[in-house]
Amino acid sequence: MTIDVTDLAGRHVTVAGLGVSGVPAARALRGLGATVTVVNGSDGEPQRAQAAELEPLGITVRLGDGDTLPEGTELVVTTPGWKPTSPLFLAAEKAGVPVWGDVELAWRLRGPDSAPWLAVTGTNGKTTTVRMLASILEAAGLRTAAVGNIGVSLLDIVLGDTPYDVLAVELSSYQLHWAPSLRAHSGAVLNLAPDHLDWHGSMAAYAADKGRIYEGNQVACVYNAADPATEDLVRAADVEEGCRAIGFTLGTPGPSQLGVVENILVDRAFIADRQKSAQELAEVADVNPPAPHNIANALAAAALARAFGVPPTAVRDGLRAFRPDPHRVEHVADVEGVAYVDDSKATNTHAAEASLGAYEHIVWVAGGLAKGATFDELVSTAAQRLRGVVLIGADRALIREALARHAADVPVVDLDRTDTGAMAAAVREAARLARPGDTVLLAPACASMDMFTNYNKRGDAFAAAVRDLASGPVTDEQ
Repeated sequence: MTIDVTDLAGRHVTVAGLGVSGVPAARALRGLGATVTVVNGSDGEPQRAQAAELEPLGITVRLGDGDTLPEGTELVVTTPGWKPTSPLFLAAEKAGVPVWGDVELAWRLRGPDSAPWLAVTGTNGKTTTVRMLASILEAAGLRTAAVGNIGVSLLDIVLGDTPYDVLAVELSSYQLHWAPSLRAHSGAVLNLAPDHLDWHGSMAAYAADKGRIYEGNQVACVYNAADPATEDLVRAADVEEGCRAIGFTLGTPGPSQLGVVENILVDRAFIADRQKSAQELAEVADVNPPAPHNIANALAAAALARAFGVPPTAVRDGLRAFRPDPHRVEHVADVEGVAYVDDSKATNTHAAEASLGAYEHIVWVAGGLAKGATFDELVSTAAQRLRGVVLIGADRALIREALARHAADVPVVDLDRTDTGAMAAAVREAARLARPGDTVLLAPACASMDMFTNYNKRGDAFAAAVRDLASGPVTDEQ
């Protein structure tokens, strides 16, 4: 079945899921004259509130039934979290009904004069890089927005009245899976590590969905020179004639790369004589925080901005103006000579490895839901930096066992509790293990949902416990 996005009036469209993506999709489709039904597996108070917003618009909402394809459906528009193997999609495939993601819908609905997309994906660092990119673009005097998986619906932007010069777009592997028509001005894959394999089915499928960001790129495919898998995705992509592969590296860059020379971020890609010279963009000290993985984020953002023609001064000014989101290598406080850092966003081993690599002597607070991860490589890499470890969460035994194999001499405190008050006890135990000059680092390498609503709440609990520590004795919250 072929669907013309310019002729949705009267078409029966099913939206799979509510939430940040589903509600704008349902509104947009109804505004285009489609007959819209939203299906959602859960039936809680938040979903009922969203249904109450949509139903007065003539949108049918079916809560508690996410498996059945409504009769007469001609198109399914899905929110990112729904697995490709969901019964709804299997039924759609059997009926010959196409399935688009909300990003695919937004791409198809954009106007002929709409803003080009500078797109970013990767296992870790996407949000930070996109926000850095938006800050650089703004410093160049361009009207832009950080959108997509960052929490701002692309549909709202594409169908809104505000004219943009360029968009900084964060895309997850889920979104890319359902966006086959997407053709960005330039795209970047920051890194690749095993994640969401339960959704994609394999590492190869996960990587292939990430690589979709390069398809049809016009100017630059930005890859991580330290992660050969990202360059492999560039080689496999079908791009427009003249599109270039642009690498970023924490070392001295070669031609067609951005990198670091004597604490200076430099460009050897977007200059006239890239074989013999380099353009200074910013100092390492302009990156906040100047941890190695965050410098890599800054280089990727700079590469995309330079691909769009942004001058070097805007890169510097944009990086200086950028302030990271909470819970991303966020310095909370210094207490008795010990630094306390909240990187609750480090929800997988790849992110935790980057965080642990930024500090010399660490008391590590870790644990939560492992999501099928293993921890041997992470622990063996970080072992020499560990002063001590405090473990929390449902799957902490997996980390404890890896520590026994690869860091047997490191003191470990195993907190046998999963209530939210465990964080206060964890901070107290970390303070006991730490020495002046050390860093107590919350980099859990696990998801948070066993103890907290999300990683934000986990980071908030850590920060509150640190503030209590600074003001007096820490007490457990029972």
